[in-house]
Amino acid sequence: MKHSLLRHCVVAAFFAALSAAPLAAEVQKNQTPAAEIYSNLETFATILDMVQKHYVEETRGTDILAGAVNGMLGTLDPHSSYLSPKDFKELQEDTNGSFSGVGIEVTVRDGLLIVVSPIAGTPAYFQGIKAGDQIVKINGQATADMNLNDAIMQLRGKIGEKVTLTVSREGQPQSQDIVLIRSLIPQHSIVAAELAPGLHHIQITNFQADTVRDFKDALSKAAKKRPVTGLLLDLRNDPGGLLEQAVSLADLFIQQGLIVSTKGRDKEQDMLFEARSGIEKYAFPMVVLVNEGSASAAEIVAGALQDHKRALILGTKTFGKGSVQTVVPLPNGAGLRLTTARYYTPNGRSIQETGIEPDIVVPLEESEEVGKQQIREKDLHHHFENKELKKKDKKKGGKKEDAQQIKKDNQLSTALFILQHLPQ
Repeated sequence: MKHSLLRHCVVAAFFAALSAAPLAAEVQKNQTPAAEIYSNLETFATILDMVQKHYVEETRGTDILAGAVNGMLGTLDPHSSYLSPKDFKELQEDTNGSFSGVGIEVTVRDGLLIVVSPIAGTPAYFQGIKAGDQIVKINGQATADMNLNDAIMQLRGKIGEKVTLTVSREGQPQSQDIVLIRSLIPQHSIVAAELAPGLHHIQITNFQADTVRDFKDALSKAAKKRPVTGLLLDLRNDPGGLLEQAVSLADLFIQQGLIVSTKGRDKEQDMLFEARSGIEKYAFPMVVLVNEGSASAAEIVAGALQDHKRALILGTKTFGKGSVQTVVPLPNGAGLRLTTARYYTPNGRSIQETGIEPDIVVPLEESEEVGKQQIREKDLHHHFENKELKKKDKKKGGKKEDAQQIKKDNQLSTALFILQHLPQ
């Protein structure tokens, strides 16, 4: 009887506290915004105290508070988030080093985990993961309403471990399980090749700290053989990266004027990034390739070159991520990633949701071989190298592989044809 009475008293006290919330809400109508915030914090503290005292199992205050912060930021947009000390360290490695995982850039849209783009040369790329794919499950765990950072951490892991992704793709009636083996994801952002005499193809896989330096090095190396007469700048499946690198890259091709602007709620977020004088500028004709996996920094470059009529944009409509995230270090080693502004192209176009429409729309015609590349001995970590084969490949200069790539890639072959006929 005593236990029953105690139980009823606890329940009564719990609901009495909750019933006070509407009264508090009524009082808040006449409060200033600052006073209203403090009043709500008092309500939060009351609920936290109830959870710690009366929840059916013991709880950790740090876990509850982290969940509360993530819940608060989750009401804003998919890109604002709390970064634990471990997550914050991982973010720094993304732009300054390498990490192990499957090679996918993801985001959250309407509570769904969506692939922004696969990173070229990674397990996800080889197994045919595409921009726009919905990841329904990771190792059997549903991703609906999963925190973005939690999803990223599940995709990463030790080299050699398997991870199974259940993927839903538009146009396919059923989802499919794709098994990937985690590997070291390289942070080399430049892949360069000469496709025809003087005509070069440079792919940027993402914008990181050394991208512009490596880009200039690739062109300088090419120019030592023969003059560079045209460039195919490939930004397909480039999920973005560092804003300053995107601005610096566009600056190499734009003589004067605005490259990109940002506008935010705070005046200090309103910035103009303009082309600089007195630096080396490239004048050769260009075609820029984009697709639905081109996002953020990649869209800034494409938008700037398009508005200045410095290059033809070819491919399909880009992803449409036109927001600026500011990362603020916190005292405990954690970080806060907060959306603080929007990007605008030189002509004042917002990239957010709308993306960049190409000047020439060319959908990718996929061959049966796309996404079905098999892993061979040469792809394994620490494999033995055939030095004689390496010497032969160096002499061939990779021309055979480049020709095969052009043949399989109708967007690339179309861009090359157009570049060959552009006036110098």
